[in-house]
Amino acid sequence: MQLTLWTYEGPPHIGAMRVATAMHGLHYVLHAPQGDTYADLLFTMIERRDARPPVTYTTFRAQDLGRDTAELFKTSVAAAYARFQPQAMIVGASCTAELIQDDPGGLAKALDLPIPVIPLELPAYQKKENWGASETFYRLVRGLAGPASPRSPDESRQRPLCNILGPTALGFRHRDDLIEIRRLLETLGIAVNVVAPLGASPADLGRLKDADFNVVLYPETARSAAEYLKKSFGQPFTKEVPLGVGATNRFVAEVAALAGIDPAPVFDGPGSRLPWYSRSVDSTYLTGKRVFVFGDATHAIGIARMAARELGFTVVGLGTYGREFAREVRAEAAEHGIEALITDDYLDVEAAIRAAAPELVLGTQMERHVAKRLGIPCAVISAPIHVQDFPARYAPQMGFEGANVLFDTLVHPLMMGLEEHLLGMFREDPEFHDGVGPSHLGGTPFEAPPVAAPASPTPAVAPILLEEAVTITDAPWAPEAERELKKIPFFVRGKARSNTEKFARERRLPLITLETLYDAKAHYGR
Repeated sequence: MQLTLWTYEGPPHIGAMRVATAMHGLHYVLHAPQGDTYADLLFTMIERRDARPPVTYTTFRAQDLGRDTAELFKTSVAAAYARFQPQAMIVGASCTAELIQDDPGGLAKALDLPIPVIPLELPAYQKKENWGASETFYRLVRGLAGPASPRSPDESRQRPLCNILGPTALGFRHRDDLIEIRRLLETLGIAVNVVAPLGASPADLGRLKDADFNVVLYPETARSAAEYLKKSFGQPFTKEVPLGVGATNRFVAEVAALAGIDPAPVFDGPGSRLPWYSRSVDSTYLTGKRVFVFGDATHAIGIARMAARELGFTVVGLGTYGREFAREVRAEAAEHGIEALITDDYLDVEAAIRAAAPELVLGTQMERHVAKRLGIPCAVISAPIHVQDFPARYAPQMGFEGANVLFDTLVHPLMMGLEEHLLGMFREDPEFHDGVGPSHLGGTPFEAPPVAAPASPTPAVAPILLEEAVTITDAPWAPEAERELKKIPFFVRGKARSNTEKFARERRLPLITLETLYDAKAHYGR
């Protein structure tokens, strides 16, 4: 475990909360100290959920550590059952309570409750949130799906039947992805048996074995459970994740093959507008743009493929914080001729973005902040996410409509950057500069309101030795050099700035002048 300012994933009990909150009729008793209830805010504030998670915390305090915390846990479990009357319960410990070693599973079993009580062993100091969600869902499926038995096909069934596995609470666009995938399956004539965890009950998990096959939308959450269902009930599951037009076509073909039906109803439909957009004249501006992709493995892989194959971008960086899927991300990176970045340290990601000097960053909320500091356009395509990435509107990422949304997501930051560049080009034009008034007012110059003088003079700044200024930070830019830098197109401006600063740093120059900028350009242009 590492102390850090930002983290891509929480501890594994947050993953368990995502599964419990997605379901109904399930309650989670978490052995945790006071303060761990902060996790509720992830759902009520970030996801904007109108109800708190179905979680009971034991909330032991420091003075309780010298007493019987095990009895406190048993009392909390009994009280939660009496109050909420769930169909099933899961019990476990947070990272702090794990150190006490109270054995929540054994304590809950001793209460002999009349419902299934499933213990979770989530090693907080070795694993993280996505693994916790996967392990929790797997344990629930294993405990509630019924005994393993070979499944015989139902010949009397009118339509093929599938389960959709993977969507959770606090999932990135999971709600909307689910709507889009249901629509695709309905067009194919495939019925949905159970969606889990999102919207499912413990009783629903007992019906999972009735389906012909499983659709795995988010492998980080559902792959382990899907593998168990395949082993126990002979249910195959999908491997393709429908992110982008090409992946959606492959997904439809894979689902149709598993169901033994013709995919033509989908392929003959309206499809996505993305292919036409990407072939249009306006989009030729985007061809070859350098893009850096980072996020969870599912979205990083899928969107890197879409960016390269459907929009003509050049993927210059690809990585994930999900170490459980490092092999898959490395394989995809090799397809783009680059080496994958597998890390959960945002500083490593920032360094990689600086080195790659991309024209667009596609990442998490953390890469948005990094890109803003570096002056690079950015779009969020993966968790972790801010509240603005849980849109009120319908905005899937999967399926054909999801491809349309992704096209806008990937293209709009670049087009905005182009607008800024054009504005910069004409900022000093005699007809269009900032001092000229709007044309409908006859070109009357704009007069800014007077600014009040400060109440007291600005305190003097202590002088800094030149040696310290050069070694501690990059040399400052002279105003004329800054103005010249702004004339460089935005998509290479970041690289020009970093090269010039490196050039000045290596020569220990106290100030970056216009001459320094040209010297650096000549040096790196050899």
